[in-house]
Amino acid sequence: MRKHPHIIGLAGAFALALSTSVSMAQAPKASAPKPDPNVEAAKRPLTTLQSAEWKELFNGKDLTGWTGDTEGYFAKDGVLVCKPGGKVLQTDKDYGDFAFSFEFKLEESGNNGIGIRVPENGRPAQDGLEIQILDTEGSKYGGEAIVDGKPRKLSWLKPWQVHGSVYGHVPAKTGYLKPVGEWNQETIIAIDDHIMVILNGAVILDTFLEEHAPLEAGFNGRRNRTGRIVFAGHTDPMEFRNIKLADLSLSAPVLKDQPDNTPPAGFTALFNGKDLTGWKGLAHKNAVERRALAGGALKEAQTAADQVMKDHWSVKEGTLVYDGKGASLCTAKDYGDFEMYCDWKITAGADSGLYLRGTPQVQIWDPWYATMKDGSEPTTPQQWVESYRTGRNLGSGGLWNNRQARNQALVIADNPVGEWNTFYIRMVGSRVSIWLNGKQVVDRTELENYWDKTGLEPLIRADQIELQHHGSELYFKNLYIRELPY
Repeated sequence: MRKHPHIIGLAGAFALALSTSVSMAQAPKASAPKPDPNVEAAKRPLTTLQSAEWKELFNGKDLTGWTGDTEGYFAKDGVLVCKPGGKVLQTDKDYGDFAFSFEFKLEESGNNGIGIRVPENGRPAQDGLEIQILDTEGSKYGGEAIVDGKPRKLSWLKPWQVHGSVYGHVPAKTGYLKPVGEWNQETIIAIDDHIMVILNGAVILDTFLEEHAPLEAGFNGRRNRTGRIVFAGHTDPMEFRNIKLADLSLSAPVLKDQPDNTPPAGFTALFNGKDLTGWKGLAHKNAVERRALAGGALKEAQTAADQVMKDHWSVKEGTLVYDGKGASLCTAKDYGDFEMYCDWKITAGADSGLYLRGTPQVQIWDPWYATMKDGSEPTTPQQWVESYRTGRNLGSGGLWNNRQARNQALVIADNPVGEWNTFYIRMVGSRVSIWLNGKQVVDRTELENYWDKTGLEPLIRADQIELQHHGSELYFKNLYIRELPY
């Protein structure tokens, strides 16, 4: 006779629990699913953009702020609708560096596109850059064939035509579109030549355009620095909503009427004007060996380095002061892509610099200091040339440790020794632009990986910023940073 399932008695319950625990112990543990690397890659840029200042580009009611085919689009209940036959709709202003966020809903085989940096009334793909909006799995773009007795999907699309691609330039990853009829969320980041596309929380494209030639002829917009944002049309019906933009354009190279050590809007202070909070000592002179430190070795090296920092770096009247006898000063946090301000002052003959991502260096030195090795001043033309062999006569701001890319400043923009100077630095990927006292001295020049002697390893993607020690008294203040999404 079968027992009632709920009346098994205390002994039976114990036996059941014991057998269950034994079987669970013997059963292999289910391995946790590996995180999606494309979803993981999206976390950093999306987190950075949370603090960005966003503005609506579509008011949800009408086409204010837009020009072009205003008959082919209309607003309804907060949605921008592209009618069948709709063509190009463009902003009435130009935008250069930005994050563009929107939602879209596809119909089967729907096709549109987001043009960026498109000249007014230009062709989105050919004259600017077009990021594909496409039902990649649509029946219009593929079919099925039987191969070796098995059905196989076919696609007529070229790799750079799938959704999220930079049309004609760089293919995107597939598999992240939601089914037709559902809303998708997308963010397009365009900063200098860096283009990133995040679809439904996953990075599907992350590229630097200057590393690629167009995959086909006739696409000429990859060097544009500004232009219109465009809905490319292509005559298919489609819907968009929550259309907004965060402006990530270059900041002013010199801040005016800004109180000392008070960051401008959008920036944070690296130096608080009071103490060494947010800074650490240099744990190892070689960045590769420093990055390899871990555990007790790292703790020991960092403790010793922090003591050297405290012995030789100090704060006096809102200024970060170095006595010239210790080692470089490092940010406690690592940085990848960013904009940065730095005010600095040196004494006669001083030598210093800024390491970006732990890599030498944005040069700081005295362009007018001419002395011979014995300390005497040069008197002949030959002696003058000899005294400037280090290159300091070329001015501060150059990427002095470059060996292939340019290492010299474009112009001498230094203020006289003893006066304050201002760097504005913008780093995107491995390329750096620098303004010194309002004059551009470096224009999107590659910062080479000094630590890799093979020339094969790329510059590390994020690392500390360092104020370089070179045996001279140094003064810094007004150190501000704005992190850029990457």
